[in-house]
Amino acid sequence: MEDFITTILKRSQLSVTDSRKKILELFQNSNAALAHADIEKQTGPNFDRVTIYRTLQTFVEKGIIHTIPTTDNSVKYALCKDECSAGHHHDDHVHFVCDNCGITYCLDHVTVPKVQLPKGFQGKQVDVIVSGICSSCN
Repeated sequence: MEDFITTILKRSQLSVTDSRKKILELFQNSNAALAHADIEKQTGPNFDRVTIYRTLQTFVEKGIIHTIPTTDNSVKYALCKDECSAGHHHDDHVHFVCDNCGITYCLDHVTVPKVQLPKGFQGKQVDVIVSGICSSCN
């Protein structure tokens, strides 16, 4: 797994640091989206909030992770697919938030339908979030 993480960082032209490797490893090992607070809990006192925040922002900018809006106006993060690159996210899939356990899942196999915007409008990002009960809680 460490080789895979190092490859992702190098491919994105990022320095391979312990903090970047650890945070990317958390995403690799998670089957759900992570909030800043989730990462903070899992990394412990060795990582300060600013380091985590800057690492997440860098990963978003480089197309390694994508953001997922939440109902409380915070943000969660999840790994991007291989098609994403710096400044060009192609994660057009549905996100599912469980009302019971609160876990946010990327439903990669469910694509977001094409949205036809009126003339003169230019879309940047489409977020589709479905809430309900996940298969684990059902």
